[in-house]
Amino acid sequence: MKLLKDILYKSRITEVRGSTNIAVESITMDSRAVKPFCLFVAVKGVTTDGHAYIENAIKSGAVAIVCETIPAEVNDAITYVQVSNSAEALGYIAANFYDNPSEKLKVVAVTGTNGKTTTATLLYRIVRKLGYKAGLLSTVVNRINDKEVPSTHTTPDAISLQKLMSDMVEAGCEYCLMEASSHALHQHRITGVNIKGAVFTNITHDHLDYHKTFNEYIKAKKILFDILPSSAFALINHDDRHSEIMIQNTKAKAKTYALQSIADYKTKILENSFSGLHLSIDQQELYTRLIGDFNAYNILAVYAACIELGFDKMDVLTAISTVEAPEGRFEYFTNADNITAVVDYAHTPDALKNVIETIQNIRTGNERLITVVGCGGDRDRTKRPVMAKLAAELSDQAILTSDNPRSESPESIIEEMRTGLDPILLRKTLSITDRMEAIRTACSLARPGDIILIAGKGHEKYQEINGVKHPFDDLTIAKETLHTQP
Repeated sequence: MKLLKDILYKSRITEVRGSTNIAVESITMDSRAVKPFCLFVAVKGVTTDGHAYIENAIKSGAVAIVCETIPAEVNDAITYVQVSNSAEALGYIAANFYDNPSEKLKVVAVTGTNGKTTTATLLYRIVRKLGYKAGLLSTVVNRINDKEVPSTHTTPDAISLQKLMSDMVEAGCEYCLMEASSHALHQHRITGVNIKGAVFTNITHDHLDYHKTFNEYIKAKKILFDILPSSAFALINHDDRHSEIMIQNTKAKAKTYALQSIADYKTKILENSFSGLHLSIDQQELYTRLIGDFNAYNILAVYAACIELGFDKMDVLTAISTVEAPEGRFEYFTNADNITAVVDYAHTPDALKNVIETIQNIRTGNERLITVVGCGGDRDRTKRPVMAKLAAELSDQAILTSDNPRSESPESIIEEMRTGLDPILLRKTLSITDRMEAIRTACSLARPGDIILIAGKGHEKYQEINGVKHPFDDLTIAKETLHTQP
């Protein structure tokens, strides 16, 4: 079985029972998707263990099983391959099944707590503006040239990832720009991908519900740089105090970018306003429609990655000056009464702080800031009081509300958020469980010139409650409310 190439020495095959000279027509780690002549990979997941479904997979037509533990009772007509790590083995199997598409692409992966989507999307848009065919894998959307493919995860599972890259190769793409989440790195979804370059944006408090400790979260991010070949580049934000950890022991060529410290790539903010950023990069001035210090970092990371890829400096700067931020990333509008509403995906303490401070820095007078914010259910609970405190401290009025409560009670999430508020902050905070009502209340409280920040969901067009995704769009609700006010 050619699919097993690379696994023997990379994932350690510990035992094989049955013939490896068999035809495999499909691969899956979902027993419900098994078809005749399928290879089923039993992966131990967060909530389910694929080993429990091996018998079901065989009944549905699987001819080969890759697993970490061979069942006590085996079927002599089936090939069993025992490996030390099924998730890791799946990455190599998927790559081999789709003829290793990443080897035919220049793949740049972006990781970090904040800025992944913006950086990866800007890279994609600039590569396209420079005249090249390219694919994008992001939280908001996946793209193959101009074709849009719905996105369900920040980084797809290993099989979907290789299939998307295969489709990119078939469409003539030369580049693949992608986000690499900590979950994906820890779960080996990127195993088997040949990466040309990696970008580290920053690392702050997030996903501790999954990683348990901040050190484990850092280790997960570092995996991206540990797997880079010597032919790749590793680009890190030198202003982040954890950046040097990322490139410890990497084989790649390490480069740095920064606004504040000494680095290989530097930029200076000359002006920051609602009309955009005026920057100086490599002694060249440029204007961009993106707003805020955090976007100055994103733009610099994109510029540096493009130069490392070999693009012409002036062509890259020209392209940067024309691109817009991804949907739901500091997306804003101003109505006839001069009330500005900003929608942003900020769902971590650091991201929320960055967005609010950006607004504070570009305020021109006595405008008040009203911030609407919630925290997601079934996710890291420790950041809830921190985010509430930030919103209340840095805003004139804070409204705590639902985000995606999922299986949790919205009221209990808000109560946990309120534990971060002292009596003074509580006096300038409202708690409104219904997110639509919270947004509408913020709009009704706003006076001409005021700014409303609606944080947490950004591009999402739904609200998940008890396993059901209901249509919901922060920006649409704000526009409808502000444009229909008397």
